[in-house]
Amino acid sequence: MKHVVLAHRIDHYQQRLQALYFKKKFAERLAEAKPKIEAILLASKELCRSKRLKQLLEVVLAFGNYMNKGQRGNAFGFKISSLNKIGDTKSSIDRNITLLHYLIMIFEKTYPEILTIQLDLLHLPEAAKVNLAELDKEMNHLKNGLKALEDELDYQKGHVRDPRDRFVSVMNDFITVASFSFSEMEDLLSEAKHKYIKTLKHFGEDEAKMQPDEFFGIFDTFLQSFNEAKQDLENMRRKKEEEERRARMEAMLKEQRDKERQLKKAKAGGISEEVGEFDDLVSALRSGEVFDRDLSKLKRSRKRSGNQVAESGRERAVTKLNY
Repeated sequence: MKHVVLAHRIDHYQQRLQALYFKKKFAERLAEAKPKIEAILLASKELCRSKRLKQLLEVVLAFGNYMNKGQRGNAFGFKISSLNKIGDTKSSIDRNITLLHYLIMIFEKTYPEILTIQLDLLHLPEAAKVNLAELDKEMNHLKNGLKALEDELDYQKGHVRDPRDRFVSVMNDFITVASFSFSEMEDLLSEAKHKYIKTLKHFGEDEAKMQPDEFFGIFDTFLQSFNEAKQDLENMRRKKEEEERRARMEAMLKEQRDKERQLKKAKAGGISEEVGEFDDLVSALRSGEVFDRDLSKLKRSRKRSGNQVAESGRERAVTKLNY
């Protein structure tokens, strides 16, 4: 209760508390706003300077004119919002392939440098998150806070204070530094807005109808789709290579199995022929033909015996030879 009474005795107690709170949060709020302003400025510069983006847009325009030949061909340009329709145009043959996939295949063969377009647009994702209206609102809050602090400082300077009261000296030092920092931020924001408007005009867009988050968001969405399509093509190639590798392995295994079967058949045929020759020899010994100088008879007998084995399909029993 004692502290409450003492607080009420302090002149402009509420204004002092507000000033102290503003001082505490000022650097943090300024630090949060600065990257957003820089993102708009840098992304605007990158879009205007990117040679890869310029080349990509030229190819898209040429491709669109070719597809619309005889209808809406020979266009001099197109709205950037049309970029994100490329990924929605599907092939009539393969529904997994879009016009964007096809464009990337063309880039791979003819304009490979376009495939690394992200290197030209590093600040685009952050710029796509910036709401300029909210940023302006935050900057106005900081500006009004500094003005209120200056007014309170002037009030305190014009009234008698306790010698131990350090409010004026502390706030005087703070407002000197804070005003300079805020002035730099205002200049940066002004430059970012100016560059952003020039970028809008560069791409033929209306500054009154296109906010930074929407404008940069179109390019950011396109680049995300671009990366996904590149990955899709890479996955398709890997899948095709894997299928071809598997097909080659299956063909090799089939060829090996066929060779093994043929080898088994050849071995089985050799054994059958050897058994037949042995039986012929036994028959020749019994008949005395083996001692005949005219071997043609023996050969004819062997041939005849072989034919009989083939026709009957039965395995001939091996006769034991008794001496």
